[in-house]
Amino acid sequence: MDEEIKLLAHKTVDKIYRKIRKTCLTEFHRLGTNMGIGADGTPTKYVDKVAEDVAMKIIRKSDVKVNLLSEESGFLDFGSEYTFVLDPVDGTRNAYRGIPFYSVSLGIGKSTLSDVEYGIVKNIPTGDVFIAEKSHGAFLNNKRVGIPDLPSTDVLSSLTLGKNFDKLTLSFAKKNIVRSLGSASLEMCMVAIGALDFYVVGREYMRVTDIAASTLIVREAGGVVTNIHGEQLDMHLNLDERTSVIAACNEKLVNKIIS
Repeated sequence: MDEEIKLLAHKTVDKIYRKIRKTCLTEFHRLGTNMGIGADGTPTKYVDKVAEDVAMKIIRKSDVKVNLLSEESGFLDFGSEYTFVLDPVDGTRNAYRGIPFYSVSLGIGKSTLSDVEYGIVKNIPTGDVFIAEKSHGAFLNNKRVGIPDLPSTDVLSSLTLGKNFDKLTLSFAKKNIVRSLGSASLEMCMVAIGALDFYVVGREYMRVTDIAASTLIVREAGGVVTNIHGEQLDMHLNLDERTSVIAACNEKLVNKIIS
């Protein structure tokens, strides 16, 4: 991949990060305001629109051409081989509620999740940056990270609960130490550094924009990302498909989860 594309990705993420930090300080009362319906069919909040407007401006002005796939605008074809798969604010509800756990997530690929070559997830409240490049490893704040070979004896997981829970996730909620943190990209990154032992979304709910970057980060850290049936996760770069997700340290743990 051309280094200029990576630089454009980092510029986009950094500009969104800075704009959202500023907006949280000056317009916090507006963050949760509905601004219409996005391309994914869900309401666009003010914080989402602010973030996506930043990305659109940078990409349109750039001499480096990339396509854009985002939850708010859908797919925009600028005639490039590569597509930025962007979730401008992953954890929107956390952002407008003042819960400091939300991110900007950007993966760079061509047509499917499995061919994503580069991923960035930036924790907006803390400034921590997770990066992965295919076949080159995963990094947190420029330091290489790796998932422990075995989960902790005191297993800690993160589950998607609420209206999107299923029987499997509910069973884990009853017997394990669990969290439900509200930002899929960051929760998967927590698996990548061993802070969480596994992350589960039991229902066919997640879009590729939610997980494009973090799937690469987990895999490059040595982990496994599958669907709820234990099949290696892959999907096309569009907003039509939804998937379940298991992110874990190894296949043995995935098999234990689904059994």
